[in-house]
Amino acid sequence: MEGDRVSGLGNGRRSENDQVLQTFQKSFVQVQSILEQNRLLINEIGQNHESRSPCNLGRNVGLIRELNDNIRRVVDLYADLSASFAKSMEASSSGGDCSGGLPEHKRSRPS
Repeated sequence: MEGDRVSGLGNGRRSENDQVLQTFQKSFVQVQSILEQNRLLINEIGQNHESRSPCNLGRNVGLIRELNDNIRRVVDLYADLSASFAKSMEASSSGGDCSGGLPEHKRSRPS
């Protein structure tokens, strides 16, 4: 009976954890996508710089602005992730169960 009650709490916690993990995964996918865009921008900026063409060098101004905007977006995403992580850790440490947010340690009985 008590095992049923504990597993019920675990299922609620698991659902919350799954939601948190999905949020983190979504944010990390966004970050990875932006970083991939940045890699392409940096390559294009380098090629334009090597060409020394006035047109290409002028284009670099816009590309560098885009790169800076992307970096700001990554910083914002990481700040949001950090805040979400801190919030989820705070919620799990005051989860309302008897364990006080600590994992349950089971003792094994010798045979």
